[in-house]
Amino acid sequence: MIIATGVLLYAFYTNDFQVEFVAENSSRLMPTYLRLTALWGGQAGSLLFWATLLSLFVAAVVFQHRHRHRELMPWVVAVLMLTEAFFIFLVAFIVNPFQLLDFVPADGNGLNPLLRHPAMTLHPPNLYLGFTGFTVPFAFAIAALITRQLGSEWIRLTRRWTLVAWLFLGMGIGLGGRWAYDVLGWGGYWGWDPVENASLLPWLTGTAFLHSVMVQERKGMLKVWNMVLIMMTYGLVLFGTFITRSGVISSVHAFAQSAIGPYFLGFIGLTLLGSIALLFDRLGDLRSKAEMDSLVSREAFFLLQNLLFVGATFAILWGTVFPMISEIVVGNKITVGPPYFNKVAGPILGGLVLVMGVIPLISWGGASLRRLRVNLIWPVGVTVVGMAGLFVLGIRDPLAQIGFGLCIFGGVATLTEFVQGTRVRHRSTGENYLVALIGLIGRNRRRYGGYLVHMAVILMTIGIVGSNVYKVEKTEVLARGESMTVGSYTLTYDGLDQYPAADKEITAVRVSVTENGRRLGTLIPTREFHPTSQQPMTIPAVRTTAAEDLYLIVAGWEDNGATVTIRATINPLIVWIWIGSVLFIVSTLIAVWPERERRQVLVPRPVPALGPRPSEL
Repeated sequence: MIIATGVLLYAFYTNDFQVEFVAENSSRLMPTYLRLTALWGGQAGSLLFWATLLSLFVAAVVFQHRHRHRELMPWVVAVLMLTEAFFIFLVAFIVNPFQLLDFVPADGNGLNPLLRHPAMTLHPPNLYLGFTGFTVPFAFAIAALITRQLGSEWIRLTRRWTLVAWLFLGMGIGLGGRWAYDVLGWGGYWGWDPVENASLLPWLTGTAFLHSVMVQERKGMLKVWNMVLIMMTYGLVLFGTFITRSGVISSVHAFAQSAIGPYFLGFIGLTLLGSIALLFDRLGDLRSKAEMDSLVSREAFFLLQNLLFVGATFAILWGTVFPMISEIVVGNKITVGPPYFNKVAGPILGGLVLVMGVIPLISWGGASLRRLRVNLIWPVGVTVVGMAGLFVLGIRDPLAQIGFGLCIFGGVATLTEFVQGTRVRHRSTGENYLVALIGLIGRNRRRYGGYLVHMAVILMTIGIVGSNVYKVEKTEVLARGESMTVGSYTLTYDGLDQYPAADKEITAVRVSVTENGRRLGTLIPTREFHPTSQQPMTIPAVRTTAAEDLYLIVAGWEDNGATVTIRATINPLIVWIWIGSVLFIVSTLIAVWPERERRQVLVPRPVPALGPRPSEL
């Protein structure tokens, strides 16, 4: 697979346009890095890349466990290689990326202009690494069912693989949001597009799985539920790959209509039916001896959190597939838009932030209501004061008050864990507080890395709430020298410049920006036109601060720039989505990083002196 991918990359590098896939997705004027990333710019190359990444995962798993777990590993390899064989079959016989043309074109069509953004060099590989990575825990789960080794061993073996897949998929989703914000020109980062949803769905169930397995490891519970979650995650990975590449949905992210749809549906059906049949056959072996002792316990709230994740998954899945179902049933495709998804996802996100805040305050096995009330005093008190302060500052929208209030509660409750742990370590070791905090995280990376992930989610939630509730948009037609006002900003149209660049023609608009009479500088939104593909592309100009983004695009112009149409958007707090995304990556790396083995040093006891010590005399 590496050799095959290398051959195709070499064809891109050398502009071998007799290869049909190269001719369709590359051109001589494209820089080298874009020619190479065109590998995943089309249907056939992306499937080859998918299969190659999976082959690397399989090789790594086999190498890691080559001398261990002799009962599990044959079945693990069998499941992984069945998936690999299916994708190789698609590449070899259905969408061959090495298909040759009968002639050699002078040049290629070039990559879709929308895909020529730096984020697109990383967005698809991260998604594919996430998708293929989730195949590993699924394979171990099936092997555990077949061999009836249904304890926590298969979870322990796959914990790090699952975290790595979850991290890559999360990074892919974040990079996709940044690409949409920078390229699509509508001032948003998530439009509930079917392909966006397809990447989010396995991430949601994967998140539920990562939390749920802690209950099985700690209490021996939720064994069936964990099997169901990892099967759902793997099935949603296949489903996401299917709807992206089959042409059954319309999306800016999707590939064209192709013949792989029936094969994909057949493979998904056989895989899930076989998995479910095996699960039902092993239900007796999966019964848990332990029971939930209290509803006010960490395991109970983990289960509630799981139900919220799965509820969000089914609600988003239903909205995604409903147009296809309606077309089959009534012959008319009924589109489900962002209002539906926002109404469903908003309350669930709020519930998740609330549960994230409560979990650190309660213990495994249960806590008394009195103890819980004591633990809640500080977070609830700070939340009430914080919401009152926001009200005084003018943030009075009910949704914003609720959203920011939940973020304050979750943030304070999570930070309390770090403060208490740091204090205890400081008292016991004498280290200063910063060193004690670093040592605390280093001693239990999985736990505190997870808490840092929660903080990342809270930061992103702040950005989501602010940019949705207080977003301002305005569009005006301006002549040279005229101004428009949006929020506290005054935008003045200074002029328009047009010039060629490589394989595109650029139109740039100069806009002076002032705020409350103070000049901030000039923003230059642009429009690009690519003659080869006859496609335009909108590049926004963005001024970012901690409080808000000012986002400008050129919607049109007339008479060589005598007038221009400018669309201005103010996105409050949106930068915290990107800050939270970076913290998410760092936090997950902390959680997944192997802990150093702690060696036990034996210190000989001093031999007691015979008779009383001199000081005792």
